[in-house]
Amino acid sequence: MSTSGAAPAASRNARFAWYAGLFVLGALVGTAGALVQAAWLPGGLFLALLAATAVFYGGLRATGTHAGVVAGGGGWLLAVILLSLGRPEGDGVFAGGVGELLFLFGGMALAVMCATLGRLPRPAP
Repeated sequence: MSTSGAAPAASRNARFAWYAGLFVLGALVGTAGALVQAAWLPGGLFLALLAATAVFYGGLRATGTHAGVVAGGGGWLLAVILLSLGRPEGDGVFAGGVGELLFLFGGMALAVMCATLGRLPRPAP
């Protein structure tokens, strides 16, 4: 009996688990960044954007594909968008200042930069 069919299925499932983990990690970093960037401006903004960059570039390096950046960036963007909507009572995480806009547009720009990076060549054995 050959088990050659099991290896691609396991690899595929592992890849989807990586993408799901990166999506959740991106959402967590987006939520934490939304809270930190306003609390310790400008250091909090820098820290939040640095963490977002780590998730985006780490997703690229961990998976070896651009889909890793998209997974982390998708989670980050979903969290930031949901937090920016606010509630009907008027409560919201973002107050509408310059720091919030820099966090939103800066994070999106960093995700695009990481997504357009070329893959690094594999070292020769």
